[in-house]
Amino acid sequence: MLQIPFEKFVLDNGLRVILHRDQTSPLVAVDLWYHVGSKDEQPGRTGFAHLFEHLMFMGSAHAPYPAFDATMEKWGGHNNGTTSNDRTNYYEIGPANLLETFLWLEADRLATLPDVITEEELQRQLKVVQNERRQSYENRPYGRAELIVPETMYEPSHPYHWPVIGSHADLEAATVADVRAFFDRFYRPSNASLVVAGDFEPAEARRLVNQYFGWLPARPAPPAVTATVRPLAATERREVADRVQLPRLRMEWHSPALFAPGDADLDLAAQILGGGKSSRLYKALVFEQRIAQDAWAYQSSLMLGSLFGVGVTAKPGQGLDDIEKATMAVIDRFAAEGPTDSELERARNSHSADFYKSLDNLQTRADLLNHYERLLGDPGGMAEDMARFTRATTTSVREAFASMIAAHHLVLTIVPDGTTGEGDGDSDGDGADLEDDITEVDVGPVTGGVR
Repeated sequence: MLQIPFEKFVLDNGLRVILHRDQTSPLVAVDLWYHVGSKDEQPGRTGFAHLFEHLMFMGSAHAPYPAFDATMEKWGGHNNGTTSNDRTNYYEIGPANLLETFLWLEADRLATLPDVITEEELQRQLKVVQNERRQSYENRPYGRAELIVPETMYEPSHPYHWPVIGSHADLEAATVADVRAFFDRFYRPSNASLVVAGDFEPAEARRLVNQYFGWLPARPAPPAVTATVRPLAATERREVADRVQLPRLRMEWHSPALFAPGDADLDLAAQILGGGKSSRLYKALVFEQRIAQDAWAYQSSLMLGSLFGVGVTAKPGQGLDDIEKATMAVIDRFAAEGPTDSELERARNSHSADFYKSLDNLQTRADLLNHYERLLGDPGGMAEDMARFTRATTTSVREAFASMIAAHHLVLTIVPDGTTGEGDGDSDGDGADLEDDITEVDVGPVTGGVR
């Protein structure tokens, strides 16, 4: 089986370092994961993990804004960051001769960022994040549903109850002391993993990593967050009025956590039920019954628990009650009969093709090595990951799906609020942007001094 070659070592301060050499192009990528996401926040202090995705780009002691971007962009490099429920990621990619620059910049902001956080800069970034929340959720067609799903599916004490972007009230209450304390707790070498990928000499890369990161003090990693998902006591029905033109049905079930038994089976079930125009839901509701504009399904897998979601946008004039009945008929039949051999094979082939195609991208490979290091403690976990899909059978997929839908679930209806919407909120009808909004927030390009 195809593998991503790597070597791994650990600095004395606990930083895990993974080197992946690829000399097919004169590029290098640096991918740094801090093992902190929104799940590591506390009620009343939500949104801090994502806030730091913005604060980390405001500069550091030896590279004040806008030097972080300008230094690398001058020579053809670029950078970005993402935040999810489970981790925060910063990365750079560019010509191979920028490796030392990338490592210096990352190490400098890890070492000195608290020193440059001022009340003025904090307030500026808080306003940016609050505006991002309005644009991505509150004012975006169908966006309000993305706030309702986690708060309904997870009890208030569960760390997935709040969205990655946090609440307005918590962001407004944040102080410089609060954010410095958050940084001090989670931004330390022992709570991070660093991937260097591309065209470099391994001995030189080791030397540079040690030079720029090795002197940072050793401190123990914070305790890992644990939580148990409490099943819904009854089927929840909620309705939200939004700036949309067409009603939409969303249904959500609790499902196995990432890499837990059944997780891969439900990935395949989602592909068969709602992965494109040949899927069961799309064929039944869009092509045959002609009551839906689009239909999709997904397994959104996270460390402490996952959600299996189904979405259907109604055609003009169609009621959501009829759409729910038709959707459940497809779901119930799948739970009873499972997939056919040919459906399972197509789903498995589609997953494999998409996965292996993504490996063409250097930064994707770097991120995958970090992903497996974080989830499995082994950057070489790709073989174990892919084997889960190979082992899946029509019986295992049916049993995992039937077990999941036997529990209570959320039925969420999104209806027009009487104002003019801006479309259906999903450009291709596969629901992919909906899943991404729940789990990850991307930083955009630098504009006017903020990110």
